[in-house]
Amino acid sequence: CCVCTVLCLYRSVLSGVALSLFRFLHTCTSCKASETGKRKNDDTDDKETSGRGKRRRGAGGKKLRPGERYIPPPQKRNPGVSFSQEHFNETSYYFEAGLRKVYPYYFDFKTYCKGRWIGKSLLDVFKNEFRAESIEYYQKAAKEGRIRLNETPVEDLSVVLRNNDHLRNTVHRHEPPVVGRPLEILVDDGEVLVVDKPASIPVHPCGRFRHNTVIFILGKEFGISELHTVHRLDRLTSGVLLFARTLETSKKLDQMVRDRQLEKEYVCRVEGEFPQDEVICEEPILVVSFKIGLCRVDPKGKECRTVFQRLSFNGKTSMVRCLPLTGRTHQIRVHLQYLGFPILNDPVYGSSAWGPHRGKGGLVGKSDEELLQALVEEHRSQENFNMLDIADDCIGIAHKADKNKASEKMDKSAGTAESEKSGEIKSHGNETGENDSSQKTPPDHLCSECKLVRPDPTEKELIMYLHALRYKGPDFEYSTQLPDWAKEDWVEAD
Repeated sequence: CCVCTVLCLYRSVLSGVALSLFRFLHTCTSCKASETGKRKNDDTDDKETSGRGKRRRGAGGKKLRPGERYIPPPQKRNPGVSFSQEHFNETSYYFEAGLRKVYPYYFDFKTYCKGRWIGKSLLDVFKNEFRAESIEYYQKAAKEGRIRLNETPVEDLSVVLRNNDHLRNTVHRHEPPVVGRPLEILVDDGEVLVVDKPASIPVHPCGRFRHNTVIFILGKEFGISELHTVHRLDRLTSGVLLFARTLETSKKLDQMVRDRQLEKEYVCRVEGEFPQDEVICEEPILVVSFKIGLCRVDPKGKECRTVFQRLSFNGKTSMVRCLPLTGRTHQIRVHLQYLGFPILNDPVYGSSAWGPHRGKGGLVGKSDEELLQALVEEHRSQENFNMLDIADDCIGIAHKADKNKASEKMDKSAGTAESEKSGEIKSHGNETGENDSSQKTPPDHLCSECKLVRPDPTEKELIMYLHALRYKGPDFEYSTQLPDWAKEDWVEAD
């Protein structure tokens, strides 16, 4: 601009005071930006020639001390849980021996540094909180670039964690099989989606389950996503499961839940001869472990109320109608355990880990820690942690023992390949139903699961005899047919 030209011509003759005043009065932003840039360059040159060395700047221009790591600011998280086609395409299903199985796949576990990790080394965190694998495994994984801190590969696990550190751990993931019965859609009217959930399938990704969940099956096989959860069912429970299609419907149903306008009806098969008269249980329920949702009757617990009515008795087990009037975690299961009639095939509340009375009348005789440990040990001895719904990092050394007991028969993989060629394994990897085994990954040399041969779970391990029969509101009612085990003449197979 013209003023800039004048400034350059008279720079040599104007006094320092006059020049400062002129610059103050001059408002040309381009000149100011140019002058600012020139001063920054001069400063940098001075520092580089001063002998003190160049100092790296972090976010916001903060100078880093020698040896200090740059930690980027945390990214804004999406408050909603929504999965897209990118997630659904991570792997595919195949069906074998009546089971839905998932081809192993690579997966990134991501997390920000938790408060209790600050100041600890990655080695300590893996050793104390991620005990599903050995320290030797994590050291090898780090050398191969599978462990990243703030998107930078970590080769030395002695690095000390700081606030806002972002950790990414790439693993070769194996999911437990679930029953192969198709997921049936009962209602889809644009406002709600109602499905008949088979037993053994979790609603949401949790623990070792991701693709073998209702959310992922709906996305992969029906192209349905962005659902709002209205209520949940335990993994081993079957029956009516309701989702809202829109946020407006979700808020409406949530308000009905708070106002107790929704009625839920369950049926179950319990051990022994249940009383013929109506039974009402109002024992308060306390959460023992939030990690696995373990609960028990306790005076310090929350108020509960469940109405039970016997439907039939076949000489060994009883069919019981259950009306939970409150919505506590595992309410029906805990109340039936307290009454002395645990649900058939309940791996937690029918367990002998509760003592000789199995929790009847609230008699346990163990502390909460002792009870939790007893449950873990019982399932470790049975070599099946999937029934307990404990995440790998909660099991620790016991989970390693489970792996060590599994047979390391490498010829099993060859047999599996032969069965695939002969058509014994049916792939179901996309919505069209076409076979797609292209996503089957070869064995991973670091993955301990790839070296193991686990027997397929039995029906007893996958089905608990508890079924959500009906879900009713002021202007709607959704229900399913009774399962086979709910018939009057049903007898459990030996």
